[in-house]
Amino acid sequence: QVQLVESGGGLVQAGGSLRLSCAASASVFSFNAMGWYRQAPGKQRELVATVSSGSTNYADSVKGRFTISRDSAKNTVYLQMNSLKPEDTAVYYCNALRALAVYWGQGTQVTVSS
Repeated sequence: QVQLVESGGGLVQAGGSLRLSCAASASVFSFNAMGWYRQAPGKQRELVATVSSGSTNYADSVKGRFTISRDSAKNTVYLQMNSLKPEDTAVYYCNALRALAVYWGQGTQVTVSS
């Protein structure tokens, strides 16, 4: 069973930065894709960023501010978040796809104060 464990969330002022980490129990290259999603109170879960072999994808709302990357030596995917805004406040979830299986982490809270 694949496990994804997120860390790095917290409280930050608007304009600040955070880096989220997602440690996987398997090689990051064993997945077709990995990514980050977020869910704000009262809203649906939405895609933030994904990474697969040779490509990355970002939601329009985070382009130019967030960067997704992966470290194969540590089996970890990162989300570097810069120029944070109050509307980035949400629970952030790590996601991994392998064939027909979808895996989720438990989530980490990010709160951006104005």
